[in-house]
Order: sequence, then C-alpha cells, then structure tokens
Amino acid sequence: MHEINGRTADHDIHPVFLERWSPRAFTGEAMPQDDLLALFEAARWAPSASNRQPWRFVYAHRGTEAFQAILSTLDEGNRRWTPDAAVLAVIISKTHNRTASGELRPAYTHAFDTGAAWCALALQATFSGYHVHAMAGIDRDKAMIAAGVPEGYRVEAGLAIGKIAAKDTLPDDLKAREVPSQRHSVEVFAFEGSFKPD
Repeated sequence: MHEINGRTADHDIHPVFLERWSPRAFTGEAMPQDDLLALFEAARWAPSASNRQPWRFVYAHRGTEAFQAILSTLDEGNRRWTPDAAVLAVIISKTHNRTASGELRPAYTHAFDTGAAWCALALQATFSGYHVHAMAGIDRDKAMIAAGVPEGYRVEAGLAIGKIAAKDTLPDDLKAREVPSQRHSVEVFAFEGSFKPD
C-alpha cells in the first residue's frame, strides 16, 4: 500500500495513480512543444474499440490568440485560474463512424475511448513533471466554434496543462480546495456477480 499526497491506496498499485491530481495553481511558465507532444503520444496509445481512436485535442500555448479563444469558452469559475496554465486544450470525440458501405453509424464507445486517451495523457503528464486539470465547466457549443470542430464530433471537456505552483497564488476561496481529492473505496463501485445500487 502507498500513501502519497494525503491519499492512501487500499490495494497495491503504482504510486503514479496517487501522485496524479488536478490542481488549479499553475506557474505560467511556457511548456516546450516536445514536452507537450509526449503527452499526446501517450494518448495515441490508449486502447479503443476496433482501433478507431476517436479522440481529438485542439490545443493552444499561453500567450496566443488561440489560447484566449479556448479560455473564453470556459465557465467563469475555470477562467479564474486557467490563465496561468501553459497550455489549454479542448478534448473532443468523434461520435460516428462510416462503414465500408458508406453508412454512418453511432460510435457508442467514443466517449469511453476518449476518456482512456485523456487518462493516458494525464498519467504521462505526471511522469513528465507536469499537472493537468480536465474541466467539465466549458461552453461546448462555443468551444465547437472556437476550435473549428465540425459536425460528427462532440466536445467532452476542457484541459489545462502546466507546472504546478504554490496554492498561495490562488484566490482565498480556491486555496482551501487546492488539495488532492479522495476517492470511494473499491467496494462502492466493483461488485462480484451482480450490481448493487447506491
């Protein structure tokens, strides 16, 4: 068992799962493109149904017009702390696939597979000395326009990437929240034989 970041694993797992968390305090320092591409390389190798790889990322480095465009799609709470991220991104999934005969069919696992790619990216970021924070608080319609996303795709979340800063750099109300979150025990979500409702 491991204890890291005030988190304790009940079973023997790799420490990176406890080290990974989603801070809001970032230093604002630039991220080299090669470092960023290593995160996307990790996402590249995530598992996917029929190897369709439905995940897409539209990203922008801090200090660019594209960064400001993505920033403007985030909800007010997220816009308070994301300006100091090195990179902002929009996580997107392809919702339909075309068969060999040309028929368009729903890709039922598009969000599931894109979540796997996001997790691979997040773990690689931790290995590489970065932190990432995915955000549900994003105006998806606005993000579709800002990122130039066509029909047949869905915005899943926003993403902030950077080097972690001291929590004292945050507004007072966010400082208290700047700790790694806890998790339910395995027994809450893994059931042998049959489902157990909440």
